[in-house]
Amino acid sequence: MALIRVGLVGLGEVAQSIHLPVLADQRDRWVVAGVHDVSPSLVKLVTSEYATARAYESAEALINSPDIDAVFVLSSDDTHSRFVRAAIAANKHILLEKPACLTVREIDELLALSKDYGKTIFVGYMRRYAPAYLAARQEMPAHGDITHVRIFDLISEGRHFLKKSQKILYPTDIDPAILSRGAKERDALIREVVGENASTDLVRAYRGLTALSSHHISAMRGLLGEPKRVVAAHRTNGGANTSVTFDYGHFACLYDAVVDDLGLFDAMIEVRSNTRRVRVIYDTPYIRSLPTRLEVTEAGPLGPVTKALGPLYGDAFSNELEIFHRHIMEGTKPLTDLADSRRDLALMAEIIERMKESGGN
Repeated sequence: MALIRVGLVGLGEVAQSIHLPVLADQRDRWVVAGVHDVSPSLVKLVTSEYATARAYESAEALINSPDIDAVFVLSSDDTHSRFVRAAIAANKHILLEKPACLTVREIDELLALSKDYGKTIFVGYMRRYAPAYLAARQEMPAHGDITHVRIFDLISEGRHFLKKSQKILYPTDIDPAILSRGAKERDALIREVVGENASTDLVRAYRGLTALSSHHISAMRGLLGEPKRVVAAHRTNGGANTSVTFDYGHFACLYDAVVDDLGLFDAMIEVRSNTRRVRVIYDTPYIRSLPTRLEVTEAGPLGPVTKALGPLYGDAFSNELEIFHRHIMEGTKPLTDLADSRRDLALMAEIIERMKESGGN
């Protein structure tokens, strides 16, 4: 099996807890050939733990290196467009952590730039590669029979789980000027969507959509197809909580997101017909190989009968990277590409418009 030489741009929480360990596990497919981060301490840590990893002075130097075949863009969201542009110009395979970009404008520019591009661009929506999700696609009711869908993201951030299970380095040596510039660039991009004078809670709501909610919006579309429109959307708790209703014509999909500090993870997709319920249940992705579960319930003569598939311990991130490698080897097109991600961003912009109509706090 061909080894792909990987360069990682960004060595934060997700790189340390997920991508680097998975790359090491899949050593028959990948070798960590280069790394870059704006934190010197992170670069020192990773190069000390991964002997094959060369430190690069800049993201551009890594991307343009002839010793790198595939670039993993794991940096802050405001940098994604710039680094993908550079990787396209350098003719590299690209794994891009979600969200692909923060605005439809950015992704349209990338789509124009990558038209007829010969290498693989893969957006990392790992929930669409979880074993229970893949199995659910085979258990779904016929689309015309669906009567209702509900999706939950009632969770706490990854740090609540990681601090109890792994030793993640959260750096304190990043140049304050870099942090300040990134915050300004990120705010400017977000305000392209929410409006120049948008309230802080609307800004926070959009950040939640692009960060947390992008996973389930993408997964929803992967199972159900494209909604006709966003019927309603509302935000509460300073924008940390979001409720959205998607119109699928003969049924509605209700989505709820709550981010708190309780330290629990409750993520689920439930699809119902008149006689069948398919439910995908996720645990936190920050602890590798925690199981996903699939429950299928059908009406029976003696009452409802539920069959459970799992717990399924196949790691969604491992599946994701195996599939990325296969696309590279076979020259095939990923389901989660830039064009697919554009539809997520367009829906998020529509959600923001409905939030403006409903108000919020």
